[in-house]
This record gives sequence, structure tokens and C-alpha cells, in this order.
Amino acid sequence: MNRPWLIVDGYNLAFRSFYAVPPLTRSDGFPTNMLQGFVRMLWKLEDQCAPRGIFVAFDCGGSKRRLELFPSYKAHRPQAPEALRQQLPLIRDLADAMGYGLLESEGTEGDDLIAAYAQRLAQKQESVSIVSADKDFAQCLGPHVSQLLPAPPGQPGLGWQLLEASGVRAKFGVSVEQIPDYLALMGDVSDNIPGLEGVGPKTAQKWLAQYGSLAQIIAAAEHIEPKRFQTPLSQSASLLQRNLALTTLDKDQLPCALPAILGGPKPALLTFLEKMELNRAYAEARRRLEPVLSL
Repeated sequence: MNRPWLIVDGYNLAFRSFYAVPPLTRSDGFPTNMLQGFVRMLWKLEDQCAPRGIFVAFDCGGSKRRLELFPSYKAHRPQAPEALRQQLPLIRDLADAMGYGLLESEGTEGDDLIAAYAQRLAQKQESVSIVSADKDFAQCLGPHVSQLLPAPPGQPGLGWQLLEASGVRAKFGVSVEQIPDYLALMGDVSDNIPGLEGVGPKTAQKWLAQYGSLAQIIAAAEHIEPKRFQTPLSQSASLLQRNLALTTLDKDQLPCALPAILGGPKPALLTFLEKMELNRAYAEARRRLEPVLSL
């Protein structure tokens, strides 16, 4: 396999970094643990994967399309801790200083950008790994696209886990193509998408194995087992079709060409890390920047 491109779910990795690193502050009290974890995780991935390049995707105003379909999309999420909210605005600058390409477009969700650019690279026979814990990305996997999942909470020793298309059925009980239907049936609490009441993974897996898709399940509502779901399924057809539109990633969201990869960290990274008083990361950055600094 050729060296992969890494496409990172920026905020997903930022949140995991915040909770993976104990509280850490600058001398003036400004929190820095998320920034520390973000740098460490990405350098570890660089060393482990030797990627051709890294892109980091960010939400920029949320998904206009999904909010029009369902104004409560992603509503009711608990407010992030203050220490996390203070650090989030700095993540873009940090990713840029680390030499990564940034993917963002106003009104477009980062997940759609990741799916779209992963598909574009795969069409060129390039290997791509999506770096995220988000289960939605299982629908993107294929011959050239895989997903790198962080270790489960409490088991950091397991390291990053590679999920390929061949492993999707073992993990979720459905095929790659059925992931959006699967999520639409069950709903997604993290995105505030309500599923069909009472339907969990086993029921969704059973129906999709028998009928193949959400549309075919709805069409067969009067024959569905258990029978208690027949009427609710029929009455909830429009809700479920809306759910499918929400859970299906838009692979056509290509607002611009892939940004240029500059080939490594920039000298601005040293300034950033020094300002944040991340001394160990600063020393490591100097080591990684040595070829540039010696010119």
C-alpha cells in the first residue's frame, strides 16, 4: 500500500486531546492541556503512518443543509468546559503552524468535507485514512479509504486502531453502504437525531439484513417483525427519510482544491509553543524543524 494521506477530524481530535491530558496551564493560568495533547497525538500519527500529507478539517458555521432540514440538529449538546472553550480558537493556528492543510468552508460541516476529499483522493487511487472516533465515517470506507480510531477511553495502551471496509460488518453488523440507514433507524444521540422509538442495533441490523435499505424497510412496514413496529414504522416514514438525509455524508462538498501541503512544521510553530509555554513540545518541534532552521 502506498503512503496514506491523513484527513483529521479537527474538533473530534481536539476534544479527545482535552480529556486525554491532565489539566495543564501556562504561568498566567491559561489552559494548555488540549494543545499539548493535539500536538502529541498528531506527531505520533506522523511517526506511525509516515503520511504523504495531513489535512485537518473544521466545522465553519455548521451544516446549512442539515439545519434547514432539522433546526434541532446537534442542539442540546452540553456546553464544553471553559478550559476547552478557551483553547479551541487556537487549534486552527496550531494545525497551520504544524504544516498541515486546512479544510473548512462556511456553512459546510467538517464531516462532509472529510468525506468529499477522501473520495477525491480515493478516485485517484490514493490511500487515505480518516482520523476520527466518529462512527459516521464508516460509510466512507472502501478499497482506498480506512479510518484510524483512537484507543477506547481508559485503554490508551491499545493505540490507534485501523478500521477498513472489511471490518465494518464485524463492528456494526451492517455493510459500509448501510451505515447511513442504520444510523437513521436508531437515531444518533450525539447529533440530536431521534430514531424510531425502541429500535436499537440488533433490530436495525436484522431489518437491514432482511430488506437491504431503509427505503425497502419502510415499503415492507406491514410485514415487519416484531409486529409492534409496523404502525410506528409506517407513521414515521417521513421522519426516517429526513434522518437518512442527515446521516448521509455529502461527498460532493468540494468548495476548493486540496490546499497545498508545505512539507513539515513551520518556524511559526516554535513561536506558538513558546508563547503557550509547552516546553517539551517546543524542544521536539526544534528537533523536527532542525533541517529548516539550519538553512
